[in-house]
Amino acid sequence: MKAAIITFPGSNCDRDLAVAFEQAGAKVARVWHKDHDLPEGTDIVGVPGGFSYGDYLRCGAIAAQSPIMQAVRKHVEKGGYALGICNGFQILTETGLLPGALMRNAGLKFVCKTVTLKVATSDSDFTRGWNAGDVANIPVAHHDGNYTIDADGLARLKDEDRIAFTYREDVNGATEGIAGVLSANRRVLGMMPHPERAADARLGGTDGSVLFRSLAGALALA
Repeated sequence: MKAAIITFPGSNCDRDLAVAFEQAGAKVARVWHKDHDLPEGTDIVGVPGGFSYGDYLRCGAIAAQSPIMQAVRKHVEKGGYALGICNGFQILTETGLLPGALMRNAGLKFVCKTVTLKVATSDSDFTRGWNAGDVANIPVAHHDGNYTIDADGLARLKDEDRIAFTYREDVNGATEGIAGVLSANRRVLGMMPHPERAADARLGGTDGSVLFRSLAGALALA
């Protein structure tokens, strides 16, 4: 598995994401937001959390215009994988690679804690390591994590089994508690919780490592 991790001005989870991929056996390349191309042979692009461009305008909106995101779009259009976490999820929605939008938390406060997620589907290379209905304890750290989508979009996500994770509690007011969604071809995942922060027992838990191992296993068989 070859992973390319993008760094934007204000990213602060790029190294964590790189380490999580490396622990799953991936070869990791670091990519700057002003680059125009992804490294040759990239299997998956990691779009990390943080505060790209200081979250000015809308979270992820400026980063979505970075040169590298055009390469990410082409990568995805050709069937490549992408994983956007927290601010990365925001960037993927702003780029149009995932539906919906991430709004200000309903409580208008920054939320930073470990939450319990329900795995809504195991039918993706990201979630195949779980069974639908399993739970995972994963940290969140966001101020604008309220996933919002209109009724038609929500119906489409449900009909196509594209809701990846939901919160077991109301964390931020997200529509039907949605914590992560998949693209139509199931090769792009955006999620607000941070699995890379739950991938090492020394940091308090390993539930997030299931995602990285699942993906690595799928790509090994490709």
